[in-house]
Amino acid sequence: MVYIKTLKQSRFPITLTNFYMKTIINTANAPAPIGPYNQAVAAGNFLFVSGQIPFHPGTGELITNDIILATHLVMENIGAILEEAGANFGHIVKTTIFLTDMKSFGEVNEVYGTYFTDQFPARETVQVSGLPKGVNIEISVIAVKP
Repeated sequence: MVYIKTLKQSRFPITLTNFYMKTIINTANAPAPIGPYNQAVAAGNFLFVSGQIPFHPGTGELITNDIILATHLVMENIGAILEEAGANFGHIVKTTIFLTDMKSFGEVNEVYGTYFTDQFPARETVQVSGLPKGVNIEISVIAVKP
């Protein structure tokens, strides 16, 4: 075992075999990657979920005109990937939200908050000049594996 010491000298065991191995996570219940990446990668005790956009995997519908519906669809896509990996929203430790218009932050924040019960993850929200397929929101997450 390898141990990492924190400032309080606590020890968190990480096995070298788990730390260096990665597992690719993909599900038909979330949008297929549109480039050379995967929906998620599990490595060590972490799950790294690629940025999800408001694209419905079953219908091919892309939501670009309603930030509330778009945010719900993004969160549902993230949920499908987490489920495929055996995790849920309670396992998320960090999120990054990309918006094309920070004026929609309040609406996004309201929807986003409904997917968590307590112990909210760390987060940043940034405004960007553009996102894939002309969408107005993208969210990526890092979760701990159950």
